[in-house]
Amino acid sequence: MSTRRAFMQKALGGSAALAAYGLFPSSRVLGANDRIRIGLIGAGGRGTQIFKAALKCPNVEGVAVADIYTRRLDAVKELIPTITTYRDFRKLLDDKSVDAVLIATPQHLHALNFVPAIQAGKDVYQEKNMAFNADHAKRMRKALAGSGRVVQVGIQSTSSTAVAKVREYLQPESMGVITQLRTSHYRNTPYGGWKRSIPPDCDPQHLDWKAFEGEAKEYPFDPNRFINWRFFWEYSGGNVYENMVHQVGFWYKLLDLKIPQKVTMVGANYLSPEMQVPDTMDVSMIQREKILFTWNSMFGNNILGGGSDEVLGNKGTILRIGESDVRYISPEKKSAAPMVGEAPGKGPDIVGMSDTTVLHMQNFFDCMRSRKETNCPLGLGFRAAVTCRMAVESYRQGRTVQWDEQKEEIM
Repeated sequence: MSTRRAFMQKALGGSAALAAYGLFPSSRVLGANDRIRIGLIGAGGRGTQIFKAALKCPNVEGVAVADIYTRRLDAVKELIPTITTYRDFRKLLDDKSVDAVLIATPQHLHALNFVPAIQAGKDVYQEKNMAFNADHAKRMRKALAGSGRVVQVGIQSTSSTAVAKVREYLQPESMGVITQLRTSHYRNTPYGGWKRSIPPDCDPQHLDWKAFEGEAKEYPFDPNRFINWRFFWEYSGGNVYENMVHQVGFWYKLLDLKIPQKVTMVGANYLSPEMQVPDTMDVSMIQREKILFTWNSMFGNNILGGGSDEVLGNKGTILRIGESDVRYISPEKKSAAPMVGEAPGKGPDIVGMSDTTVLHMQNFFDCMRSRKETNCPLGLGFRAAVTCRMAVESYRQGRTVQWDEQKEEIM
């Protein structure tokens, strides 16, 4: 950062002021049919899948990838031989040919990648959970304010066909007063399907360990912590961050819910001894809108499959199975087809590729061209991320936590 730029940032109060004074590098203006050039930050399983989803969209070109592990750069190079690779994501952000970045690093690094990306003038597709904690969420919001950048948070169900279906039923005459929302996510797979073997080249020569740690507690080099980062509290919120966030984000959008007043999470790790995070859990969220929102999850049974939701009103019920199957039950009908098991032949998949991911990515690119708000903007990602962090804090502290709206802190 130049001396002048550093002085102006300090004097004017951060990224919003820099944007207002035109000190951000400006992205080119995109026409309706212009080709969008994208870079990927974090080329693990999920990152590679969303990159492939992006490349299915018309007039999109993958031009750069950054990862701290050389094996992953080599893998993307096989996918796109002409792509430019970087071990330091900041060098990718300096690449003026990149219009937008997709960020799919471990959760504790999201804010550390997002803020510089916005400051570099890039539009951003940010994988969920958007922020690791409330402080990171606020840093990300501050960076975006006044920047003019387009942001899509990776809660892809907000781009699914279920949105229109649910809105059709979410009318007072159909639902009456809604006072409870019950959601769940089940898998019958050891470690939730997350456990990965450690490649022989996962060593300090091929991996930047300090870059991986970010602001987390420091440990001696440990390849298991890098490969299986979802197991550890320093980098992960467990299945709350992996899957509860999807259901929270979807319903926060459709019901326009705020961050809860109180959250309580209980659970344990019964089947996955190598993980710090729980494999069986219940979360209760007391919403300010007078709705009790609950989420239940486990890795030892899949009776309700990879996701099911029930919206309970005194005039009717909405059921959602998976991302897009929506059903309405009137008081007269009293029942619906059973919701059991996962789709035939479909097991748990930590990278979660689906047609909805492509739709969500297409919405991001459409909004880059129109400069309109995306289906899952930062504000929605902020509310979902803080709610999920409240659940993690409740579990780890063994008590109910509250959200102070004025201080914007978990108490």
